[in-house]
Amino acid sequence: MAAFGIRIVLLLAACLLPLSVEALVRHYKFNVVVKNATRLCSTKPIVTINGKFPGPTIYAREDDTVLIKVVNHVKYNVSIHWHGVRQLRSGWADGPAYITQCPIQPGQAYVYNFTLTGQRGTLWWHAHILWLRATLHGAFVILPKLGVPYPFPKPNMEQVIILSEWWKSDTEAVINEALKSGLAPNVSDAHTINGHPGPVQGCASQEGFKLDVQPGNTYLLRIINAALNEELFFKIAGHELTVVEVDAVYTKPFKTDTIVIAPGQTTNVLLTTKHAAGKYLVAASTFMDAPIAVDNNTATATLHYSGTLSSTLTTLTSIPPSNSTLLATTFTDSLRSLNSKKYPARVPLKIDHNLLFTVSLGINPCATCVNNSRVVADINNITFVMPKISLLQAHFFKIKGVFTDDFPGNPPVVYNFTGTQPSNLNTMNGTRLYRLAYNSTVQLVLQDTGMITPENHPIHLHGFNFFVVGRGQGNFNPIKDPKKFNLVDPVERNTVGVPAGGWTAIRFRADNPGVWFMHCHLEIHTTWGLKMAFVVDNGKGPNESLLPPPSDLPKC
Repeated sequence: MAAFGIRIVLLLAACLLPLSVEALVRHYKFNVVVKNATRLCSTKPIVTINGKFPGPTIYAREDDTVLIKVVNHVKYNVSIHWHGVRQLRSGWADGPAYITQCPIQPGQAYVYNFTLTGQRGTLWWHAHILWLRATLHGAFVILPKLGVPYPFPKPNMEQVIILSEWWKSDTEAVINEALKSGLAPNVSDAHTINGHPGPVQGCASQEGFKLDVQPGNTYLLRIINAALNEELFFKIAGHELTVVEVDAVYTKPFKTDTIVIAPGQTTNVLLTTKHAAGKYLVAASTFMDAPIAVDNNTATATLHYSGTLSSTLTTLTSIPPSNSTLLATTFTDSLRSLNSKKYPARVPLKIDHNLLFTVSLGINPCATCVNNSRVVADINNITFVMPKISLLQAHFFKIKGVFTDDFPGNPPVVYNFTGTQPSNLNTMNGTRLYRLAYNSTVQLVLQDTGMITPENHPIHLHGFNFFVVGRGQGNFNPIKDPKKFNLVDPVERNTVGVPAGGWTAIRFRADNPGVWFMHCHLEIHTTWGLKMAFVVDNGKGPNESLLPPPSDLPKC
């Protein structure tokens, strides 16, 4: 563990060395390879980057250019998404398969080339095809520019904490079986903290992750939820956490003993080691306030003060009930943008596109499925059909017949979304996009429905950050609810939870030309079709236009 800490310090030191250079070009090589991994007393082959699980952390600084060569040595097609990176004019490097690129085929390679303009904080990267992101993921740490301090007390140390899920089975087999049956997939067998579930009864060799700390220090924990399908609570026994950033945007600091974090989200917290010694339980447990099967296993790690004997009993903490809606809502409602002079919240006030998207489940006929039907998911009753070539190529080269730009800005049928549901649960299929002029402003209300069941949906928008100006329970009221919007210091992020049986309102400016995916970050819902894309046209001149594709862009 000490060696791990030294490695982090050396990596940070390497980032600090070139004092004379403002922005650097950083090169990484990602070999996609299969490696055997043992968890829960059982071994299976997993897809990894460079043989590591979780994968390697990318370190860079704000305004650096990053070149990551991804070489595919496995049997699957692969693509990597740099989750939360704005990709200004560089949509070819965004990564979602068949949206901005064809996947990297076995034996092929692709260099992702992009600049980290105006961003600093914790993001992450993950596979964006099939269910490969179960093990193909890692942290993406963007340090501030040289000489620019954090807007909070400087930590003594930093630590990446990646929360994830683990299946004993091959995850591709899990989803393929579900698609064949038309039913929901098996839930995971464990949650993990930095790749480890924690001590498991009967598995003597399976230790959990250990975070070694010194008393009287402040640690910056960069927490990432890389789980496929589950929102998580995170807490450390006997310690308060101060939230200072979410999704690589600084927040007004606030103290809490529990954070809630959805798949796709990141949260930076300050941890002050106020005790003289001891071992303290670190816990990641499920949040689910709908009648849906989840993995109720809690992942555990240990906060270990230096000098504490290994025989010392670990101080435990209470695990929140999985349906603790009030705890989750209180945390979410506490998030506010820093909105300082240096880091202002530029909330769009004049709106060009006022959109209402329902996010739902549905049921469509399927002759070969168990009940002659399959569960699907949709936005505005459209189950998205993936194209055979990338949407960005079709847009850039004006290839006809790949997509239409007639995605509805409002639900085709208006009903009591969170009340009595229609008897017909069928959806429409289509590859339909919503077109935006460059620099136009969007207000988008994401409305959950009770179709099959209400559920919390973490929605991720590629290519943009957005401001979360409001949220509430029940159906959005376009007359009353906007009066309560926070247009001063709403939290800014790239992934937001739509509460079960409720709505969330976001605003953003379409200042990034290209095709930008928006989808639920519960992987099963994305697989089922809860996804769509915005196509943003070029503005005036080269600085407001999408760059041409690189010569090594993968072919379908």
